[in-house]
Amino acid sequence: MDPKLGRMASSLLALLLLLEGGMFSSSPPAGLLEKLFQYIDLQQDAFVQTLKDWVAIESDSVQPTPRFRRELCRMMAVAADKLRRLGASVDSVDTGSQQLPDGQSLPIPPIILAELGNGPKKPTVCFYGHLDVQPAARGDGWLTEPYVLTEVDGKLYGRGATDNKGPVLAWINAVSTFQALEQDLPVNIKFILEGMEEAGSVALEELVQKEKDRFFSGVDYIVISDNLWVSRRKPAVTYGTRGNSYFTVEVKCRDQDFHSGTFGGILNEPMADLVALLGSLVDSSGHILIPGIYDHVASLTEEEKNIYKSIDLDLEEYRNSSQVKKFLFDTKEEVLMHLWRYPSLSIHGIEGAFDEPGAKTVIPGRVVGKFSIRLVPHMNASVVEKQVKHHLEDVFSKRNSSNQMAVSMVLGLPPWIANINDSQYLAAKRAIRTVFGTDPDMIRDGSTIPIARIFQEIIGKSVMMLPLGAVDDGEHSQNEKINRWNYIEGSKLFAAFFLELAKLHE
Repeated sequence: MDPKLGRMASSLLALLLLLEGGMFSSSPPAGLLEKLFQYIDLQQDAFVQTLKDWVAIESDSVQPTPRFRRELCRMMAVAADKLRRLGASVDSVDTGSQQLPDGQSLPIPPIILAELGNGPKKPTVCFYGHLDVQPAARGDGWLTEPYVLTEVDGKLYGRGATDNKGPVLAWINAVSTFQALEQDLPVNIKFILEGMEEAGSVALEELVQKEKDRFFSGVDYIVISDNLWVSRRKPAVTYGTRGNSYFTVEVKCRDQDFHSGTFGGILNEPMADLVALLGSLVDSSGHILIPGIYDHVASLTEEEKNIYKSIDLDLEEYRNSSQVKKFLFDTKEEVLMHLWRYPSLSIHGIEGAFDEPGAKTVIPGRVVGKFSIRLVPHMNASVVEKQVKHHLEDVFSKRNSSNQMAVSMVLGLPPWIANINDSQYLAAKRAIRTVFGTDPDMIRDGSTIPIARIFQEIIGKSVMMLPLGAVDDGEHSQNEKINRWNYIEGSKLFAAFFLELAKLHE
């Protein structure tokens, strides 16, 4: 017999045995979790094939071209059809078009709102995911075709595999497993799936606000699975992210550049002023020099200290994989705290400066420096804006420069933090223990993920980030992947989470 046919026959026999084992009874039988997990194991090749089909759709939202927008709309249609086949009621919300600076208008892909189940005694959990991806091309350094899911040593390589098509499908896999075994879903489920996350979630916040008292009215919990573990093998639950205040500081003498042989030595050069301003922001130890910037940072508690101690992070491996000679801090706890719970200031670049190869002897007439501050609880973006402006104005005035300076905050996104004692966090911990045999790392994310804060502020319900991907998945980079193990065990995790959440909600 053909080996593939043999595997199919074995899988079919095992499935029939599962169905015989009480799957048609109205009350949940003993060993339900085991049967759910067995089914997911048996179906894993089919689940991987679906991921391959989804990865093949080039749903790039970053490059604003008609072809990619058509692909995005096709991706959303495929997902909507998948949810309808699960029995969900699906609304593909038209969010209009996007006007680009060059004058062209492109359609915004629809946002999917879907509902499955309305049991009055069941908790309702809403899952957020996105189906758009970052740009990818084989010539950028990919070892495989980015839109052809390719398995190598248990790793599934492809753009969107971990960010975010794999986790979205893992949630769907969990739902479909209950249905395949004719088991009642223990929770009511809602989906909100978008196609513009990588381009700033265009139109999403407005839709959430609009649907606050309709689609989201009965939601008890919100789950996002759009980040990674800090380990290759130990799962994590994310309960906070940093915010971001992004600044520009412009120094201008005139619109035209100068010849350094003609003007060098007789005027205040904008670049010299700007370098002095940027150099006044942060010292060599990473400490921010802006007066008052740490005044509103939340105090470190003993409970929080203990969380950092238990996190699985090999600092030496992390340093080596980052290709960094030395971090600013020597212990795991210090590194994690300065990534997650303390603010940081980063200088990003200078606009208007000469940065091409060669030796051009120009004095820029106008330069713009760009930097950002990652915000943490309980920092306020408007307060930070005032502190930054006052500091730079003070430094600039002491230089007695004849140039003009202007400081602008172009982005002010607050941090997000959740209560880790909420029911869904306890349910997630129990489910992780069941599937992976260990307690999760309780982590924050040093980056900014606005959607968590948007949901928490507008809907006012518990928000949790439950990642599936390993630390080395390479989201946004070349050779993005999700491990088959993470994808399949992640599907089991979501199934176990449904049961644990229903138990706690009772």
